[in-house]
Amino acid sequence: MNAFVAFAFTFLFTQCNQKTESASGNVAPAVAGTNMKIAYVEVDSLLTKYRYWNDLNEEMIKKEENIRTTLNEKAKELDGEMREFQRKLENNGFVSRERAEQENARLLQKQRDLQQLQEKLYADLQAENQKNSLQLRDSINSFLKVYNQTKGYSLIISNTQLDNLLFADKSLDITQEIVDGLNARYNPGTKK
Repeated sequence: MNAFVAFAFTFLFTQCNQKTESASGNVAPAVAGTNMKIAYVEVDSLLTKYRYWNDLNEEMIKKEENIRTTLNEKAKELDGEMREFQRKLENNGFVSRERAEQENARLLQKQRDLQQLQEKLYADLQAENQKNSLQLRDSINSFLKVYNQTKGYSLIISNTQLDNLLFADKSLDITQEIVDGLNARYNPGTKK
């Protein structure tokens, strides 16, 4: 899940910092003079306080726990069957060598099936994590567009522990406003 969080931070706010375009489609100048209005959002705080993110994160933790439980149960079952096979083999419990080979082949196939199941379940989980990251980014981006219609910022940047923002006046921090706005419009039934 730590990898998911790191991925979400990076992916989310590289996408959030969109360039502003004028009505003619030209990119707005980087410096618009002294009246340029800038703000920043503390990503770490945003994600820990945004209920949508917390719900998504909790859901993914539960899914990962279910996957682990399922795989552990199947692995335990397979381990028991392999021990039983080994016990029979050591005690000449098979009617013939062919029968022992058949049982060995069955157990090897079951082991391969378990490995394939593990790969599939974790690939599905990773795909869902990516989908959730996109939904999170879209949720924040769509909110910021509406929010900025009344605020009129020229630039809203993100700040995480890994960003290049070394210093910013705390008066430019709009994190709590964004969190409050996002949480106010979040309806757990729609997950946005």
